Amino acid sequence: MNRAAIFVTLTALAASSSLALADGRRDAILADFAKAAKSADANFSAFSGDRGKTFWFATQTGGKPDATSCTACHTKDPKATGQTRAGKDIKPMAVSKTADRFTDPEKVAKWFLRNCTTVLGRECTATEKGDVITFLASQ
Repeated sequence: MNRAAIFVTLTALAASSSLALADGRRDAILADFAKAAKSADANFSAFSGDRGKTFWFATQTGGKPDATSCTACHTKDPKATGQTRAGKDIKPMAVSKTADRFTDPEKVAKWFLRNCTTVLGRECTATEKGDVITFLASQ
């Protein structure tokens, strides 16, 4: 095997390992949300990408008037770059475009708190968070 082939093989293995690690971290975050969701509602059984999609696109009330849905900043296409109200770019929310999305528990907590408060005027429930992550992980 020549050096170029070895390099390509090693690069592919590293990328594959990195994706598996990211998926494992995301799964752990979802497991924590599932535990909290079950604690809040004994009838909770699983997260739903369909509910997450509905939530993502819904017009909300209670939050800031210039941010009435997730799409106000993140766009209607989760694979597209969004923009904050201050004009800063937001990497795509779709896991297929931003592989490490929803893999850092501190960032997940920080951004859900900030964004849910902005859009809804309240914190999101564990079920809402898990549903949104499930939807975006499918994109």
